[in-house]
Amino acid sequence: MSKVVYEGWMVRYGRRKIGRSFIHMRYFVLENRLLAYYKRKPQDSQVPIKTLLIDGNCRVEDRGLKTQHGHMVYVLSVYNKKEKYNRITMAAFNIQEALIWKEKIESAIDQHQDSQMANGNKYVSFEYKSGMDNGRNASSSDYESQFSAQEDEDEAPPKTLLRRTTIGNGPPDSILDWTQEFDSELSNQNANSQAFSRKHWRLLQCQNGLRIFEELLEVDYLPRSCSKAMRAVGVVEATCEEIFGLVMSMDGTRFEWDCSFQYGSLVEEVDGHTAILYHRLQLDWFSMFVWPRDLCYVRYWRRNDDGSYVVLFRSREHENCGPQPGYVRAHVESGGFNISPLKSRNGKSRTQVQHLMQIDLKGWGVGCISAFQQHCLLQMLNSVAGLREWFAQTDERGAPPRIPVMVNMASSSVSLKKTRKIDELSVPPAPSLYQMNAASRNSLLMDEYSDEDEEQMLEAEQEPYPTRSDYHVKRTALEEEPIEKIDLSCFSGNLRRDDCDNSRDCWRISDGNNFRVRSKHFCYNKTKIPAGKHLMDLVAVDWFKDSKRMDHVARRQGCAAQVASEKGFFSLIFNFQVPGSTHYSMVFYFVTRELVPGSLLQRFVDGDDEFRNSRLKLIPSVPKGSWIVRQSVGSTPCLLGKAVDCNYIRGPKYLEVDIDIGSSTVANGVLGLVTGVIRTLVVDMAFLVQANTTDELPERLIGAVRASHIELSSAIVPKLDVDPS
Repeated sequence: MSKVVYEGWMVRYGRRKIGRSFIHMRYFVLENRLLAYYKRKPQDSQVPIKTLLIDGNCRVEDRGLKTQHGHMVYVLSVYNKKEKYNRITMAAFNIQEALIWKEKIESAIDQHQDSQMANGNKYVSFEYKSGMDNGRNASSSDYESQFSAQEDEDEAPPKTLLRRTTIGNGPPDSILDWTQEFDSELSNQNANSQAFSRKHWRLLQCQNGLRIFEELLEVDYLPRSCSKAMRAVGVVEATCEEIFGLVMSMDGTRFEWDCSFQYGSLVEEVDGHTAILYHRLQLDWFSMFVWPRDLCYVRYWRRNDDGSYVVLFRSREHENCGPQPGYVRAHVESGGFNISPLKSRNGKSRTQVQHLMQIDLKGWGVGCISAFQQHCLLQMLNSVAGLREWFAQTDERGAPPRIPVMVNMASSSVSLKKTRKIDELSVPPAPSLYQMNAASRNSLLMDEYSDEDEEQMLEAEQEPYPTRSDYHVKRTALEEEPIEKIDLSCFSGNLRRDDCDNSRDCWRISDGNNFRVRSKHFCYNKTKIPAGKHLMDLVAVDWFKDSKRMDHVARRQGCAAQVASEKGFFSLIFNFQVPGSTHYSMVFYFVTRELVPGSLLQRFVDGDDEFRNSRLKLIPSVPKGSWIVRQSVGSTPCLLGKAVDCNYIRGPKYLEVDIDIGSSTVANGVLGLVTGVIRTLVVDMAFLVQANTTDELPERLIGAVRASHIELSSAIVPKLDVDPS
């Protein structure tokens, strides 16, 4: 048996002949002469699903970052130059892991190429150190995939070449790479197209631990609306990969470090290193009088030889991302991040982060108020300080850097363009498609294809990018439940439901995608995904008060649980008991037609109290409220049965969980803080059963609720029947 060079879990990436793409976990094994993968870690002489013979004709093609059903993965494609249809496409959520695999496979290829050269074979796969024209850098894989068709193996002269570790070709012609200084000749050639030179900067100020530089212009005239380029430089105690993962994100994590971010989505994925994004800015300059700004821009990224990352921006128009009502479309002339490693200090990784922006915010405010442009630009550059503080205050440093999920808006934009309804355009178009992708994601990751399915991928894998069919996949039976919607008109509670954002003393169903749960592959890579669709319907909420604690509220005549039982439905009731001189209870009624036999939810309902206490999980969040309350409550998932006392009451068609908040000293302290300002709070809560094994994953929400500005005075005294127990 050949020696194993490297092995581990990676993402299997591909596309079936019908056009449907997929990703799922496979165990890859690299030997000296063979790359193979299995459904599970191989035992003894287990036969792999697919193999690829490694020799001097093999190449590792970098396909960059791909969006697959909501996941951002880093994709590598290994193929044989003489048999290009024989390839294995693999991916990783962790870019560092993908780089390790790339290095290991290329090292194995190099060994065989050395043997070929010793035997008189003239062909070598390395690229010239000079790289590509116009200052573009490319990896050996990129160079080979572009120019291999022009090579003649029999006539090619021997070359003395050096492998490069740069990942990604040069940026598109429309994007200025400000991270590379222009030589005098290039500056002269571009004098007509560029209004400034990148060589000269002056320190403008020091702010929030950052050095802010302003560009010194070498032109006599600059349009008033076009600001000078400004650059923020700071040091962050984190690895380049960790920072790169955050910078590329467009999900909720960005709110924690970028104060100028309001909303972002993917418009089009051009290739693995270039994408077109839509971005709304959150600027705090007299928001009542100045219209908000948005952007549509090209984003390009690459990884350099020294391990640094370059992310470049420039505005452009796109047919699927036209002007949005209520927003002024700003223009980014040049911008981006330069993330460079520094020497570690005291055992801690250190990285220099440079953030440059030259932006024209457009609109009347730019021309009338000179400070408007600079104020907003400084607010955007302060994101470097936000990155530094985010890493200084987080405890999740041991987790591998993960490529975060992004939202896609392309298909929604097309449909909006056809309908031409202005009122619909004012709403971010992405969430509907994002919810659909999130709903289909679980079924795709759980899909275990047969060996024959894997073999059918040979031809279809040549299509590297997503197609429209990716977003119209069929859902599995798990995602289809319930098949028939429940009529909610027959259920009622004393706390009213109101779906308006600014309503008070009410509840509404919270979007499942606001919460992140364990993915199908959590056991392997600790990744989490947006929760998506709920398993049960929230039909009613009651808000009670009494002089004593209220247990077993499901026995109350006429309550939602009783109505559901009469209709043959099953109910799950969560009764949050708040102690005090006056006892309060907030009761949530979740209903489904029936429990799926053998499902995790059914095992929780019919299990013993020990199992229930070890699995019932709450994910809290305070979207609106004072800083001290949001910090006290947090958003970390909590096993309720481990934190507070839970009493489970199993009825014929329901399970009630009485949650005694007062049983925990810590919870009681937080509760005392919250109760005093409850009228000012908006609280989100998601309930789920924790999944611990691969068979139980991915996690699914039982349901989620948002309670807005609750009034203590609106609680009523319930009429509870005598408890027969």
